[in-house]
Amino acid sequence: MLLQLTVSNYAIAERIDLHFSKGMTALTGETGAGKSIVLDALGLTMGGRADAGAVRHGAKRADISASFDIARLPEARQWLEDHELDDKDDCILRRTISKDGRSKAFINGQPCPLSQLKELGSQLMDIHSQHQHQSLLQKDTHRKLLDEFSGAESLSEHTRNAWKTWNQTRQKLDLRRQNADEAEAKLQLLRYQVEELDKLALHADEQGALEQEQAQLSQADAVLHSSHHAALLCTEDDTNAAGLLRQALQQLEQLPVDVPALADTIQMLTEAQIQITEAGDNLRHFIEDYEADPARLAEVEERLSAIYQMARKHRITPEELPELHQRLSQELAELDGGEGSLEQLQAELDSQREQFNQLAQQLTEKREQAATQLDQRIAQELIQLGMPAVQFVTRLGRNNNDEPAPHGMEDIEFLVSANPGQPARPLAKVASGGELSRISLAIQVVVAQTSTTPTLVFDEVDVGIGGGTAEVVGRLLRSLGSDGQVLCVTHLPQVAAQCHQHLFVSKFTEQDATYSRIEPLDDQGRISEVARMLGGLDMTEHTIAHAREMFVKGQATHH
Repeated sequence: MLLQLTVSNYAIAERIDLHFSKGMTALTGETGAGKSIVLDALGLTMGGRADAGAVRHGAKRADISASFDIARLPEARQWLEDHELDDKDDCILRRTISKDGRSKAFINGQPCPLSQLKELGSQLMDIHSQHQHQSLLQKDTHRKLLDEFSGAESLSEHTRNAWKTWNQTRQKLDLRRQNADEAEAKLQLLRYQVEELDKLALHADEQGALEQEQAQLSQADAVLHSSHHAALLCTEDDTNAAGLLRQALQQLEQLPVDVPALADTIQMLTEAQIQITEAGDNLRHFIEDYEADPARLAEVEERLSAIYQMARKHRITPEELPELHQRLSQELAELDGGEGSLEQLQAELDSQREQFNQLAQQLTEKREQAATQLDQRIAQELIQLGMPAVQFVTRLGRNNNDEPAPHGMEDIEFLVSANPGQPARPLAKVASGGELSRISLAIQVVVAQTSTTPTLVFDEVDVGIGGGTAEVVGRLLRSLGSDGQVLCVTHLPQVAAQCHQHLFVSKFTEQDATYSRIEPLDDQGRISEVARMLGGLDMTEHTIAHAREMFVKGQATHH
């Protein structure tokens, strides 16, 4: 529910601070006083289009904020939580507009995209205006109103999403069929490439191991030659290292006297002789066991050659071959009997069509049931609005060839018969301006009664209505306000007399500047305003008495 509206430097309003309560609130005033300021400002807080020309002359920016109580709106609270914008049960929508036309949007003090302001605002407030008369001539509006009345908005959205999924698959399948030859050629190439890579069967790190083995095998003769020469130098040559060490030890061991200082040196030479002898033995055993394997070398070089050739063929490095193999195999699986195959796509299309049909059938049943109820409810309101002869019909016609469509399996259109015996025809071809205004009001009132939106705004929807019908309009709006919150801009005293709260809009000039002022009226003020609406500026005692009688009767109205 709307609690407060604060407007600064917007149009001719320097500062407006309004508090709202439950029930029906009427905004009245002379033409040009600024009644539209309130509704335009509310529209901006709901993401409406901003106009730099609306910034008050001399001000840098306009600032508008609307505060709502969302304690009983679980969907709005969940939306705020999902977007991390929640602040207990309060919700403040704010909009600023600079004089250069730039605007900013805020939710609970946090900057946000305009789209979020629109999305949340639609859950908090619904504005009905006389401009909707034109949209009422469009079939899209008819479908939207029927779905709202039937409570099928969620089902309609699911149906639309199912259609999108089905249509995307259909387009994909059509494209595949159009490019069947090209796709088959690509499939054959993929099969050939994957078969080659399967045959190569290259494992990760295999190339590096093969290159290392090749290096060892190709140098086998050099290894043997060097190892044999080293063995000679250690123990087998006439002047081998072991023999020389033995001669050095003999020289020290034959010293004529014992020299303690050479004891460590003798120990070191003894150990060196032992190690040299063991090294020579190891080299001899290595030479005896080591065999050059030309056949294995040829096998390794042939394997490496195949790897290098495959890499050159695909213009990549050998290290990238395993990744290429995996990628091509996956692509082949998708095209050949996988996600992208014609058979698989057709199966998906059939399954998605069946899912769409099920949702669309449920939607059709809800619409058919609701259409009958909607026609009956609107007929009742039209009788009250002085149009008992008008027959209202909601027609559901099947799509051509039962082709799936985003909105379901049927077109929806509002038809009217203005006179008994005449067939029902589209609104645009039958209703006059005055008739359309009353039909629009009847539709809006009926749909609003089933709306979950807590705040309903009616902007001069009573244009072209007068007399007893105007009193009926007032009762309808008051009835809606009794169960929620209704704001209405009106020129009809019969409507204003029945509101729960009354706001009077006026303008004044001060120091060559024009200002708009909005003030709540007490009972006496309300009677005076109803009298002004009845008789203009020249009010007589009779006019005031009539206004008082109308006010008392309006406050006692129960519908």
